[in-house]
Amino acid sequence: MLALLGANGAYALFPDCVNGPLKNNTICDTSKSPVERAKALISLYTIEEKINATGSTAPGVPRLGIPGYEWWSEGLHGIAGPYTNFSDSGDYSYSTSFPQPITMGAAFDDELITAVATVISTEARAFNNANRTGLDFWTPNINPFRDPRWGRGQETPGEDPFHLSSYVHALINGLQGDPSDPYKRVVATCKHYAGYDIESWNGNYRYQFDAQISSQDLVEYYLPSFQSCARDSNVGAFMCSYNSLNGVPTCADPYLLQTILREHWGWTNEEQWVTSDCDAIQNVYLPHEWSATREQAVADSLNAGTDIDCGTYYPNHLPAAYDQGLFNESVIDQALIRQYSSLIRLGWFDAPEQQPYRQLDFSAVATKSSQELAYKAAVEGIVLLKNDGVLPLSSFSSLGIFGDWANATEQLLGNYAGQPTYLHSPLWAAQRLNTTVHYARGPGGQGDPTTNSWLNVWPAAHASDVIIYIGGIDNSVEAEGNDRVSLSWTGAQLDVIGQLASYGKPMIVVQMGGGQIDSSPIVNNPNISALLWGGYPGQDGGVAIMDIIMGKAAPAGRLPLTQYPAKYINEVPMTDMALRPGPNNPGRTYKWYNGSAVFEFGSGLHYTNFSADIISDMKETYDIASLMQACQASNEKYPDRCPFNSEPIQVEVKNTGKRASDYVTLAYLAGEFGPKPYPKKSLVAYQRLFSISSESSGIAKLNLTLGSLSRVDERGNRVLYPGDYSLLIDNGPLAMVNFTLTGEEMVLDEWPQPPKDRKAKGTKEVGKGYFVGGFGSEQSVIE
Repeated sequence: MLALLGANGAYALFPDCVNGPLKNNTICDTSKSPVERAKALISLYTIEEKINATGSTAPGVPRLGIPGYEWWSEGLHGIAGPYTNFSDSGDYSYSTSFPQPITMGAAFDDELITAVATVISTEARAFNNANRTGLDFWTPNINPFRDPRWGRGQETPGEDPFHLSSYVHALINGLQGDPSDPYKRVVATCKHYAGYDIESWNGNYRYQFDAQISSQDLVEYYLPSFQSCARDSNVGAFMCSYNSLNGVPTCADPYLLQTILREHWGWTNEEQWVTSDCDAIQNVYLPHEWSATREQAVADSLNAGTDIDCGTYYPNHLPAAYDQGLFNESVIDQALIRQYSSLIRLGWFDAPEQQPYRQLDFSAVATKSSQELAYKAAVEGIVLLKNDGVLPLSSFSSLGIFGDWANATEQLLGNYAGQPTYLHSPLWAAQRLNTTVHYARGPGGQGDPTTNSWLNVWPAAHASDVIIYIGGIDNSVEAEGNDRVSLSWTGAQLDVIGQLASYGKPMIVVQMGGGQIDSSPIVNNPNISALLWGGYPGQDGGVAIMDIIMGKAAPAGRLPLTQYPAKYINEVPMTDMALRPGPNNPGRTYKWYNGSAVFEFGSGLHYTNFSADIISDMKETYDIASLMQACQASNEKYPDRCPFNSEPIQVEVKNTGKRASDYVTLAYLAGEFGPKPYPKKSLVAYQRLFSISSESSGIAKLNLTLGSLSRVDERGNRVLYPGDYSLLIDNGPLAMVNFTLTGEEMVLDEWPQPPKDRKAKGTKEVGKGYFVGGFGSEQSVIE
């Protein structure tokens, strides 16, 4: 392996195109295309060297001066991952740690997401130049948060497919940079493709779960964010998931990886590659029992279009598979061309002086502006759910702060976190106010009923003018590999909260954690003055929470998912992937849930009041044929992206209260059109307006497309239907306008139908039916 001296003086591993063995090869010729350069390199590899390069920890080819490369880095809300190296102190011992996506999703601010992603990619480049992380980041997790019990829901922006699609488009722009730039900042990876949102619920393990999903639900709900990644955002990489989808392991499914991803969505750039989730190639053999042999499992996956194995199954078993003639060498060549074309676009082979990102060092990490952005992201994502007028706090002389999140440190980060610059808890922030602070933790953790730990709470509460309880759930109950089985606050927490509320003092509860918990006991308690939701607010989360409580900042976040009643866990198993209500399913998400939500998707109060008015002139009737003719005249390749109106729909939002505040404009469509049942409403646009002062107005400009108005039929086709439509602003709504589409229905996107003859081959070592799901796994097979 060869090394070049980085701009910061540290040695970083890059191929040497100046003095190395390949200096005269086409791989080092920057005038050639990435594909030409990659093909020239791969042509020099032996079959053994090619196979060695298929694992995520690639050993390189020393004889050619190709260093080893680690493909696995993480960047969910800051650089992280098992192969990102933080020093013990000094330079490179920390970076900027932003809130979890579930909290940033509550901001409904795409410009914020692009700014955050730009910081992450900048800091990633600085660490890479010091040989401390890679250039390929296995983020974002863009599976929709379908069920509140999912342990990894905190990694996602929320439950709505349009919201996720818009969020991920903004994120990829910040991570990868402008597509016209000669070099990518880093490569983003959309995961987990597809139908993945179960970890271990009631014995249903993600490694063997078979998600049965209809074409209608797949296109309507589970895939829009991935379509945004591939077709609309040109993401550099995809990750196939552990689960099977309708009987086929996703990493060995050519229908999913080739027909849909590469052909239907046009994700055909040679620089784009697919990695497996870690050891998901092994799972194709066992426990999925898809392939009859280990050799067939790796060949099935490679042939299907999985280019990189996170793990060792490819390097271990592809040699025998090759000897058995189970794949052609051209298939592995294609996988490596995709990999190396991607590295070329990252500048891995080019001299440092040719590219700006190779000049970055630790001075670009944790800058003042990035710290301010982490704070801003936390403030924007905090949601006010209840307020009897006590907030923002004004006149008091002492605060009592309680709960297992009150003095939170690592809890603030959630999972997939690196080393933050600092960790500012709510207690830390409160102690910097000009007031007396009394602190007692109280219940010692999730499910801890040990009342001895409560004894110091009561004198602290007696001595306080205002009581603040900060608790909820955390990574001890929701995390990768760990789904929840309850949507309730723990009994110990509610007991302490109830006793504190009985003091009759102003009391504020701050609910933390990614998945929602039923807060109705808090909402319904008249002695509890206010309720906030903070999610996982990141390194400056405590300051953000206290600044909102004190009125230094104004809340404007909106819940990015539904808060269900606790009984929801008895009404539908996690394994039921259907969205629409059925005999044993009350429906999922705000679109279909037929029960009474504790708080709806999009809920969020302010310290002021707003009114809204749709000021654009809209027709009462639109002809579908005319809309399609205008679309065709625009030469847009994908009709669902064609604009509905020639200009954005403008909404005037007026602050009718006394405090300046941001406002998130949410636009929904409702009505009777397309197949029954009809969703209650569907989010089609949003825009966050900033700092609208008292008696002033802001203008939201909302872009609706033909896809916004469409529905999906049972075959997965996206169709524009005649019918009656209502455009609703906010959950109230605060404003609405009705219009009608007339004429014949028109197909905007015809969905490729899955092949009928996809059957598992089983294995010789394990009897059929050996691996079974746990409680609630019974599913009807989707035809």
